[in-house]
Amino acid sequence: MHDKWPAVVLLLMSSMIFHVRGAFVGINIGTHVSSLPPASDVVSMLKQYEFTHVRLYNANAQLLKAFANSSIEVMVGVTNEEVLKIGKSPSAAAAWVNKNVALYIPATNISAIAVGSELLTSIPNAAPVLIRAMKYLYKALVAANLNLQVKVSTPQSMDVILTSFPPSTATFNSSLNSTIYQLLQFLKNTNSYYMLNVYPYYGYIKGNAYFPFDYALFQPLSINRQIVDPNTLLHYNNMFDAMLDATYHSIKALNFSGIPIVVTESGWPWSDGANEPHATKQIAEIYVNNLINRVLNGSGPPSEPTKPVNTYIYELFSEDQKLEPMSEKNWGVLSTKGSAIYRLSSLSSRVTGSSSVVYCVAKDGADSGKLQNGLNWACGQGGANCSAIQPGQPCFLPDNIINHASYAFNDYYQKMQRNGGTCDFEGTATLTNTNPSHGSCVYTGSGNPSSGNGASPPIPSLTPEPSIDFPSSSSKLEAEQFHFLVVTHAFFQGKPPREGMQRPIILIELLVLFGMHNPL
Repeated sequence: MHDKWPAVVLLLMSSMIFHVRGAFVGINIGTHVSSLPPASDVVSMLKQYEFTHVRLYNANAQLLKAFANSSIEVMVGVTNEEVLKIGKSPSAAAAWVNKNVALYIPATNISAIAVGSELLTSIPNAAPVLIRAMKYLYKALVAANLNLQVKVSTPQSMDVILTSFPPSTATFNSSLNSTIYQLLQFLKNTNSYYMLNVYPYYGYIKGNAYFPFDYALFQPLSINRQIVDPNTLLHYNNMFDAMLDATYHSIKALNFSGIPIVVTESGWPWSDGANEPHATKQIAEIYVNNLINRVLNGSGPPSEPTKPVNTYIYELFSEDQKLEPMSEKNWGVLSTKGSAIYRLSSLSSRVTGSSSVVYCVAKDGADSGKLQNGLNWACGQGGANCSAIQPGQPCFLPDNIINHASYAFNDYYQKMQRNGGTCDFEGTATLTNTNPSHGSCVYTGSGNPSSGNGASPPIPSLTPEPSIDFPSSSSKLEAEQFHFLVVTHAFFQGKPPREGMQRPIILIELLVLFGMHNPL
């Protein structure tokens, strides 16, 4: 009797998880990497950058062993190929659970099994097998007395939703209704959650610029570009939240409620091919850091504001062994040596776009000679405290001029800006709202000195807002009597399947609404 008490405690804790601890930012780890670091090094990197939750695409034995006693929470994956086998055999499911889950618990904190990856859209004919596989795996967990600790779900792309805009009328593709109904019933019965892959990057590039680029990046929208649901009048400041609400409403359309969403993938590529100009380090840095800040503010999307959005960034290392296009190979936030591809916000701090905190950092691509001169001056005549970037100290790694100069520039600026000190250093430095702190390396921030109330300057748009061809005045429903709100949407949701399959082209929807008086 007493051996069941830990399971009861775990059940109570799992029912409270979304309400007590707010939201977390996790990271995906793929293994299509030509020089994957040793598993112990991977764990060290995760700790350095404060990732406490990881998702594995398979049951990598080396990683599962390395996570033992690390306090890192693990979501382990069943590959699509394995799903096809497990869905045909309860004994295969039991063998998989015993080998890949039960063997490592309790030393390794495995909290979920992700069954397949976007299987309903990548292998539609396998839908019946998917549901059976989930049920067999759950029964195997019950037999191992692990069903209260380990959740079972399956990641879906946004492509399972036929009509995504407005979010309030979104519905699942009717051809999948029977399967998704069974999926939702399973999640409800087992107190699990809906796993969703959210990719505004693909929403934008496949939308042919029919909505503002800033909408995809969590950047502020001007008044004439506000995105509004015409039925609920809820405002959407970013595509990420709109995709979440489209999914919540699709779930409600099948008469289910109380099933939270966990975003199992979201990210932005940083190196592009000839036809992918928006895959750059600068843009990826903005998206990923804004995503982190959005998730850590602990709120849900407009229709479910009290439901936090636990999210896993795609991905830790770039998977250079994947097939074309080029951007598919360059999503990683760290190099395999552990240095950040671009600056990452500290996961222990909650810096939002409206924060009053600013930092002075070195510009990417700045002349290395000028950076070295600026670093020498800041640490010498400038009076910056540069002890933290010495060997063995918290901010020494990554050991490069950009990192060291950024720390020195920021320390000087925070001390001297009230006395006229600037963030320039021969044009090699810039102010940013993105917190450059990482791991135990903490940067000091300050209020914007140019404003008496300490408000920080907005992050500038990377590109001018794209123009939209509006209807002629005769089709504007007496536009002079209405204030216009442009409600655009191109939810070409979800990332192409990991197997490299291309998605079907989805119709672009452009809806122009008109409200109170404010003529064009």
